[in-house]
Amino acid sequence: MVDSTSSSTSATSSLISAIGGGSGIDFGALAENLAKAQFAARKDQLAVKSDKLDARISAASNIKSMLLNLDTSLGTLVRSGDLARTPSIANASVATASLTGSAQPTGTFSLEVTQLASGQRIASQAYGASTDTVGSGTLKLRFGTVAGGAFTEDTGHAAVDITIAAGATLADVASAINGANSGVTAYVANTVNGAQLVLRGPEGAANGFVLEATEDAADPGLSNLAWNPSSTNGQLLATAQDAKLKIDGLDVTSSSNAVSEAIPGVKLMLGATNVGAPTTVSFKDPTDVIQSAMSDFTSALNELMAELNKATSIGGDLANDGGARALKRSLSELAGTTIMPGATGLAKTLSDLGLKTQRDGTFSLDAERFKATLAADQDGVVAMFTNGINGVYATFDGIYRKATSISDPGSLGASISRMTTQLSDVKETISDLATKQEELRARMVARFAGTETRISQSKSTLSFLQGQIAIWNNSKN
Repeated sequence: MVDSTSSSTSATSSLISAIGGGSGIDFGALAENLAKAQFAARKDQLAVKSDKLDARISAASNIKSMLLNLDTSLGTLVRSGDLARTPSIANASVATASLTGSAQPTGTFSLEVTQLASGQRIASQAYGASTDTVGSGTLKLRFGTVAGGAFTEDTGHAAVDITIAAGATLADVASAINGANSGVTAYVANTVNGAQLVLRGPEGAANGFVLEATEDAADPGLSNLAWNPSSTNGQLLATAQDAKLKIDGLDVTSSSNAVSEAIPGVKLMLGATNVGAPTTVSFKDPTDVIQSAMSDFTSALNELMAELNKATSIGGDLANDGGARALKRSLSELAGTTIMPGATGLAKTLSDLGLKTQRDGTFSLDAERFKATLAADQDGVVAMFTNGINGVYATFDGIYRKATSISDPGSLGASISRMTTQLSDVKETISDLATKQEELRARMVARFAGTETRISQSKSTLSFLQGQIAIWNNSKN
């Protein structure tokens, strides 16, 4: 496809090289200058507007980036658990511990694990290979308790039927059981005895199971996979059992090795028994880390406010921007905002932790106020730095999300979006003017080419007449 602008430029360039020879006037330069003059004022106006929008977008984006960095850093710190009373277990092989919710447990607890939770495991009789066919029909899993050579069904736990098609192999049965999503998984183990179907149930004494078989008369053999405590088919490899442990000497049972609320606010993941050798669960005191975090948070807020104050000052790039002013208001209210609405102690606001707002919007930290609140309400202070719906991070994250939302027309994010659209429009207009300027220049060159032709013709006629006059004068002499 031929570019019309390029074609026009090429054609007018040829004209420019041809004109001016007769008149002595540089009509090409004249056309260029006249076209530029026609659009100069408008282009200069748009260039100024473009530069201002660039500066405003840059200032707003810089503030948004600083806000994001502070929000991300604070969130990462809170989620790391470094600001919480992180639990630890002296004998880490026995269990690991983590906090649940916003609870802040204290003190030291003894932990003795006497039995780990496990799931029932059974193995079928041996087959020659996993590709051996097993017959067709229906397998049924019933759930309950297997103990003392007997099975007690849990009627509240629905039985699961599994259809086995004709020609199914031992491997096909394993796939069918896994596809039933009953909580029982299966695989084929290649043992010294041959290929055996192994079934594994979930942890917990109530999650035992039996496997019943209803054979198709025309394709028998499926009953060889059936199992119950009194059958001679296959073997019981492990009985389903609950975890048993002692917390401060008190007996606790759990259907899973993931034990919640045996210690309030703590989840234990049991890994080994330690019968007769109790270990301890203790909690780190995070108050020094919190004080350091408050100091760093205050410094980061001041860096943000310095940029915001500069941008919104008289003559600043965002002096008249509603989104920037809204962010300043939100930050000015931060210290006094109740961030722990349900708290009963002293620690409810960042002001209670010593954060003060100065006249210019920047912040300072009163270390003595922090220490006083910490001494009176340590639990409340620690709770403010947990990862929940309330607290320091949740509050600041709310400010960040509101400021950067483009759906709120009064936000900084919406301001950036509007200015970006405006800048795009300005650049498009500048491009359109450049095209119009080139079109005007081309028209002028074409017009001046005609003028040059007429001047050349006039000069030719004048030369002819002058020659004739000279001949006539010579003839008279």
